[in-house]
Amino acid sequence: MNNEKTAVQPRRRPVSLAQEVMNDLAERIRSGRYRPGDKLPTEPELMVEQGVSRTVVREAMSRLQAAGLVETRHGVGTFARAPSAPKLDLTTVVTIRDVLAMLELRISLETEAAGLAAQRRTEEQLGLMREALAAFEQGVRKGERSIEADFQFHLQIALATHNKYFEEFYRHLGPTTIPRTRIDISKLSLEPGQDYLLRTNREHEAILDAIYRQDPQAASAAMRMHLTNSRERLKRASENSAPIDLPVQD
Repeated sequence: MNNEKTAVQPRRRPVSLAQEVMNDLAERIRSGRYRPGDKLPTEPELMVEQGVSRTVVREAMSRLQAAGLVETRHGVGTFARAPSAPKLDLTTVVTIRDVLAMLELRISLETEAAGLAAQRRTEEQLGLMREALAAFEQGVRKGERSIEADFQFHLQIALATHNKYFEEFYRHLGPTTIPRTRIDISKLSLEPGQDYLLRTNREHEAILDAIYRQDPQAASAAMRMHLTNSRERLKRASENSAPIDLPVQD
């Protein structure tokens, strides 16, 4: 006889009726069945439709309101709102560790963007990428950090995907994606600042060359190499010169 006790698996709590009603209505709003500004059914209508009590309906509507999916106008009714897109709070990028995490995000996002750009770019977009790299080089040789030119190059790649979500996401991130907006690399790195930036632009040129040749694999690989190098350079610099939780500049 086997005396071993069978482990009892904890029961999963069932979804409450209020949550079920909320999920159903939320799906209708997100799918467009209820468009922004549309009036939702009244409490009595929902009670009949869902087969629940008034208390359940009110709890569901309260949760929908807390989620920003509906608004209630007293004496008029409850109306659907446009689902808001989640936004990154860039004010939380406050340490070197945070900047390294941001680079990890960029690696995953921009590696794919570069491959798509190689397949879809136009001659005009290639020209704008070249202009950005020329401005980058010129700025560096003048002793500038060339942050705007750097951002423009990466933005043009996002635009060349012809996928509005890459563009919107990258515009939302803005120039704060460039580590130099947060950290003075010259104070951390053992390498002269100008040499560091010129080497960065050589990596940019490798990306541009692959996009020009319409080679998506090479473009993705060059972008991954570029951003991975940026992450590793920053990591080495921080290990040599400063704690990884050092607050970055505003």
